[in-house]
Amino acid sequence: MLLASAVVVWEWLNEHGRWRPYSPAVSHHIEAVARAGPRAGGSVVLGQADSRLAPYIIDLQSMHQFRQDTGTIRPVRRSYYDPSSAPGKGVVWEWENDSGSWTPYDMDVGITIQRAYEKQHPWVDLSAIGFCYVIDFATMGQINRQTQRKRRVRRRLDMVYPLVSGTLPKSQSWPASPGMAAAPPVPACACPQCLLVMSVKATVSAAGSGTATLQPRKAPPAPPTTPKAPTAAPGAKAPDGMAVVRGSLKPLAAQGGRRQAASTPTLSSASSTASPPAVGSSKASRPGLSTLNRSHLQRLAIAQSRVLIASGVPTVPVKNLTGSSPVNPALAGITGILMSAAGLPVCLTRPPKLVLHPPPVSKSEIQSIPGISHTCRKTTKKQAKKGKTPEEVLKKYLQKVRHPPDEDCTICMERLSAPSGYKGPQPAVKPDLVGKLVKCGHVFHLHCLVAMYNNGNKDGSLQCPTCKTIYGVKTGTQPPGKMEYHIIPHALPGHSDCKTIRIIYNIPPGVQGPEHPNPGKSFTARGFPRHCYLPDSEKGRKVLKLLLVAWDRRLIFSIGTSSTTGESDTVIWNEIHHKTEFGSNLTGHGYPDINYLDNVLAELAAQGITEESLAQEKD
Repeated sequence: MLLASAVVVWEWLNEHGRWRPYSPAVSHHIEAVARAGPRAGGSVVLGQADSRLAPYIIDLQSMHQFRQDTGTIRPVRRSYYDPSSAPGKGVVWEWENDSGSWTPYDMDVGITIQRAYEKQHPWVDLSAIGFCYVIDFATMGQINRQTQRKRRVRRRLDMVYPLVSGTLPKSQSWPASPGMAAAPPVPACACPQCLLVMSVKATVSAAGSGTATLQPRKAPPAPPTTPKAPTAAPGAKAPDGMAVVRGSLKPLAAQGGRRQAASTPTLSSASSTASPPAVGSSKASRPGLSTLNRSHLQRLAIAQSRVLIASGVPTVPVKNLTGSSPVNPALAGITGILMSAAGLPVCLTRPPKLVLHPPPVSKSEIQSIPGISHTCRKTTKKQAKKGKTPEEVLKKYLQKVRHPPDEDCTICMERLSAPSGYKGPQPAVKPDLVGKLVKCGHVFHLHCLVAMYNNGNKDGSLQCPTCKTIYGVKTGTQPPGKMEYHIIPHALPGHSDCKTIRIIYNIPPGVQGPEHPNPGKSFTARGFPRHCYLPDSEKGRKVLKLLLVAWDRRLIFSIGTSSTTGESDTVIWNEIHHKTEFGSNLTGHGYPDINYLDNVLAELAAQGITEESLAQEKD
């Protein structure tokens, strides 16, 4: 134990063995539940802090993150850092990935960069902490020492991570030490899944202390011969003393191929979960009640698993369905986490079926989309218009500023009243000139803006590095390919009142051009043709029209490193999300999703594609 003050950063372990920090807002949420102790249930629903993390739950007892839609489990930890370091000041260092979005550095890397920045070092070499990169503060760039590839970096301010003081535990485990400052109680989530988890945890906790009791109920005697088990209707509730096993009704006493104890725990009919045990009860004080034992907990786990399945939480398959089978590392839902912690067998069943594609459709059933000409769109490499220098392109977006404000240029991080700190190839403009972007009003060194334009696609457009406002028509670096689109006579989940628009993207592998990360090097194109789906509604057709504009502007795909497989020099999605599951939503890329159409419209707008773009395309 150590008496001190520190900032707490909650982190998760990715597939490459690196600890990635949760954002400050999410860390505050996790920390609040952790400090609240057992009364908060020990389960954290991350979607309550960040809607993008809706599928994730953290179990603080086992210190694991569980993803509900895929069953993936990852370790989490609670790390402590100096309050004077980057997380204690709300400073976040980020690097720009291949798709143009910003990714935060690992916490120890960000702290190292911030320390060098505060000491006004011109650069910092990260090889001392195991990374072959140099951060150049003059150009705000990251340089790979092996490949010499450069990326942009930035420093931004965010919330300060939660501060704790008192007795800090040496381990990274939960619950918090009693010496920690207390946090206000966290309201319990009332969703069925959280109630289920709380019920299981309460029962397991009570069982560990030897105080939990359940009302026994004698099971009916097994018949001497059972030629054929009665069949259970889908969704039907099993009678008392019976269980649904692979679609048939069987006595609980006969499960597992052997006779069980002649009593089963009573389950609450209101919530389909176990009745809360009476704490402090015993056989002496409560005649007729027996102490909860391993057999009872096993049956409780089976019942709880069935409730999870009925509520739509997917589970994962195993080699076979007997209790002694080896369990897949991704356990069957949060029940698996809790029951494995108690050393009990887990009830696993068949997972919901992944439905990626619709039923077979004949050519005669496929229809063209009214109001949209053709059913196919091809794209080729479009070169930037020649004849205008970068300085000439930017002049129409800028106003000269004679008296610069007393603030930093967010590109070079030097004062606007001083010359630009950019040290790369020198543009043909004076380093002390300052310009203001006419739409958003943000101010930069003209020298820095020209350098940024030269490092981009050089397509005649400019995107403000501060607020992302787009000037001109933004285009991307999508490789050549084909986009097909038509209507099929099947409905998507949640859109039963209309047919479906199917989009088929096909991009072949090839060789990277000068606008790509590694010109002259071949690139792969995995998973093509890719099938995507929209409802054939008014809003669905609007999204399709805008996606056609995005396709023509080469903004739907790019070449980079896959976040799924880690493969580099491959075709990847470019920040415009698509639905690739037709009849399910087990991966998060399917239906129903009531917010999807609005979300994708916002993503298209962020790329400069709105209804005004449709009028521009007609012109």
